[in-house]
Amino acid sequence: MAMDMSTLEARYLDSCRRRETQPNSSVLSWFSEAKIQNPNNEKCSILVYLDQLKNADIYPLIDVFTEMDSFDIEAVDIFSKRPCFLKEEYIMSLMHAINQKLRVVDLSNITLRNDILLDLCQAGSSCHVLILRATNIRKLNMVGRFMHLNTLSLDFCSSLASLHEDCFSCMPYLMCLSMCETRIVNLWTTTAAVSKLPYLMELRFQMCLCCKDTGPCRASLDAKNQASGADDRVKDNEDQIVCKKFRDADEVELPKYLRKMNLMELSSCLSPNLNGHAEMLDEVNDSNEFPGGAHKQDLMDANVKLKKYISHHPSPICFEKHYREYMIASLPQLEVLDNLPIGRLDREVAKSVFARYFEHLPYKRKHKESVVSLLQKREMGTSGNYQNSSKPKQPNICRTQHFFSRSLSAAKLGSSAWPLLHPVSSFSHIYKEGNKRVRPRQFEYNPSNPSLMAFGTLDGEVIVINHENGNVACCIPSIGGTNSVLGLCWLKKYPSKLVAGSDSGCVRLFDLNHIPPKVADARGNSSVATYYDFEQLTSVHVNSTDDQFLASGYSKNIALYDINTEKPLQLFTDMHREPINVAKFSHHSPFMFATSSFDHDVKMWDLRQKPVQPCYTASSSRGNVMVCFSPDDLYLLVSAVDNEVKQLLAVDGRLHMDFDITSTGSAYNYTRSYYMNGRDYIISGSCDEHVVRICCAQTGRRLRDVYVEDSDSGKSMFVQSLRGDPFRDFHMSVLAVSMRPSSKWEIIKVNLLSSSPRAEKYSYGQPICSSQNLGG
Repeated sequence: MAMDMSTLEARYLDSCRRRETQPNSSVLSWFSEAKIQNPNNEKCSILVYLDQLKNADIYPLIDVFTEMDSFDIEAVDIFSKRPCFLKEEYIMSLMHAINQKLRVVDLSNITLRNDILLDLCQAGSSCHVLILRATNIRKLNMVGRFMHLNTLSLDFCSSLASLHEDCFSCMPYLMCLSMCETRIVNLWTTTAAVSKLPYLMELRFQMCLCCKDTGPCRASLDAKNQASGADDRVKDNEDQIVCKKFRDADEVELPKYLRKMNLMELSSCLSPNLNGHAEMLDEVNDSNEFPGGAHKQDLMDANVKLKKYISHHPSPICFEKHYREYMIASLPQLEVLDNLPIGRLDREVAKSVFARYFEHLPYKRKHKESVVSLLQKREMGTSGNYQNSSKPKQPNICRTQHFFSRSLSAAKLGSSAWPLLHPVSSFSHIYKEGNKRVRPRQFEYNPSNPSLMAFGTLDGEVIVINHENGNVACCIPSIGGTNSVLGLCWLKKYPSKLVAGSDSGCVRLFDLNHIPPKVADARGNSSVATYYDFEQLTSVHVNSTDDQFLASGYSKNIALYDINTEKPLQLFTDMHREPINVAKFSHHSPFMFATSSFDHDVKMWDLRQKPVQPCYTASSSRGNVMVCFSPDDLYLLVSAVDNEVKQLLAVDGRLHMDFDITSTGSAYNYTRSYYMNGRDYIISGSCDEHVVRICCAQTGRRLRDVYVEDSDSGKSMFVQSLRGDPFRDFHMSVLAVSMRPSSKWEIIKVNLLSSSPRAEKYSYGQPICSSQNLGG
C-alpha cells in the first residue's frame, strides 16, 4: 500500500538527522502544500524550487525521492524562480533520483556548465517538459533518451545556431518546440531536423507580444470567432489595450546580436515576414482568386490576423523571406506556428508561395527517389515516367544519360539537407617562415585538370594545389612584395599557364610545366613573363584565344595586354565614373568583354569597335562588385553590393532574372555570384554573411542555402569569394574568413550531393564581421 505525505515528511526529517543537516523549512512547506492538494488521499504532485535549496539540502532529498514509488505522488516538478547557486552536479543527481516521476524541469535561471549540459543531452531524462532557456549550447545534439518529452523550450539560447540532423531522434513524442531568440537561421536544415518529429504540433521561433507561453494566441482565436463587425471592433480595441500594456512593460526591440547583423527593425504592429505573408493575401484578395475554394471573408480574416501580429524575441530565421510559408509547406503536421494557428487558407497560400519561390529538388523533380531505384531504371532503360495506357503512347525523351544524371543528382541532393563541407586539407599544413599560416585571398579551378586549383595569398604568394589529395604542385613566392594577389586567370588552350596580379600592380604569367615545385625567386626565371604594372589592380582576365588579357583595378581605366609580346596594347581611360572592380571577357568571343563598376553600371564592350562607347549599359541600384558571362555567353550575371543579384541578356542587357535576395542594409556587404552546373544554377555569397545561396538560373527559385563554418571550431565564417566546380555538378569551393580568436582564411569545398559527417561535440562562440570589397 502506498504511503502518504506525512510518512514522506517523516522520512525527510529522519534523513536530515542521520546526515546531521538542518531541515529546510522550504522543503517542509512543499510537502505541506502537497498534503493540501490531497484531501481525499489521491495522488498529488510536489513542486521543487531549486533557488530555495542549499547544497547541504540535496542528499536528504535524494534519500527521499529515491523511494518515490512507495508514496502517493503522481509527479515532481523542478523550478527555479530566481538565480540558483547549487552545484550543477547536485541538480543532475536530484533529477536522476526522481527518475520516472519527473514531470516538469525548468532550469531557466541556472547557468549550466558545458560538461553538465552535455551530460544532460547525452544521458537523457524521463521528464515531460524541459525548459533550457538561455543556455550556452551552440549546436543542438540531444542524443540521450527523452522518451516522455512532449514540450521543449530553448528560448533565449543566443548561442544556438544550428540543429543536428538527428538531434530530435530520441524524443519521438515531442509535440511543442520553442526556440525564440536563438541564432537559428537555416530554413533547410531546420525543417529537415524538425520534420523527423511525427507528433509535433506547435513550433515557435518568435512569440506573439501578448503570448508569454506556447499555444495558439488567444487574441487571434477570439478574433476568429467573432460573430459580427461590432464584436470585431470591440475586440480590436481590447487587442490594442493589451498590446499597449505589453509595450509599456516590455519594449519590443531586437537583441544586440541581431542588431549587429543589420536585420531590419521590428515594426510596432507586425513582424517582417508575417507582413510578407499578409501582402501575399492582399494580392490574392485584390485579384479575387481564392486558393482551394476559400471565401473572401476567410481571406480578410486571415489578413487581419497576420497584420495584428506583434513579433517578440524573433530568431534570425524569422527574417528569411517567406519564412512562414516555407515552414507551413514543409511541416504539414504543424497546427500552430509562432503562436498563430495554421488554417486551411494558410496551407493553401503556403503551398502556392513555396512553389513560386523555392525549388524542392533540382531540375524540377517533384518527388524524392532513391539512388538504387534510379540506377535500376537506367539499367532497364526506363525513366519511371509512366503514362496512362488509354492515351496514345508518346515518345519518351527522358531516357537519356543526361536525364538520369540529373535525376541522380536530384536524388542525392534531396537525401540530406546537410552538405559535406571540408577545407582543402593542405592549407592547414602549409606554413611559411616563422610558422605563419598561408592565407588564401583568391582562387581559380584549372580549366582542364579537375584536380588542380591555384590560389593567391594575402602575402603575395601563388600556390597551385591538388585539391583532391592536398598535395602542393607548385609554390611561387611573393610576386609583388607583400601585397595581396587579387587577380588570377588560367589560359584555356594552354592550361599550364597562369596570369596572376597583385594589388601592388605587379602582373606576371607563369608556365607551371617549367617551374619546380618550390621556387626560391620568380624573378629572372625564364618560365615567368613580367608585364607592365597596373596600379591598384583588382582583377585580370584572359580572352578565349589566349592571346590577350584585361587588367582592371581601383581606377576608371582598363589595360589590354598582349600575352605573347608582354606589352600593353592599349589603355582605355574613363570607361566608368567610379572604379572598375572586375572586367571579364566572354567565353567564346575574343573581342567582347563586360565591365562592372561601383558607379552602379555594367557595360558591354567590343574591341573591334575601339571601346569609346559601350555596346550598351545596364544599371543596378547599388555599386556593382562583379560581372561574369554564363558558360554559353547567353547571359551576364551581375552582383551589386548587399545581395542585389541579377541575370541580364548578354545580347542587349535586358533584365532576364532578378534573384530577389534579401539585403542586410549594409553598404559594405560586397556580393559575388557565379554559375554552377553550366548555367543551370547560380551561387551567391557576401562578405558580411556566412551563407551561400543557390538559385535556379532560369526560374530564380531558391534551391538551398549553405552556411559556412570552420571545421575546427564550428564558428561561422564569412564568404569572401566562391566558384562552382567546372567538372562536378553541385560542387563548389568557398573562400571564407573568420576573425576570432584569430584571423583565419580558408578555402572550403562544398559537396551538395554528400551528407555532412555527424558532429561529435558542442562548440561555442560568435564571429565578428569582416569586409573585403576588391576582386572577384
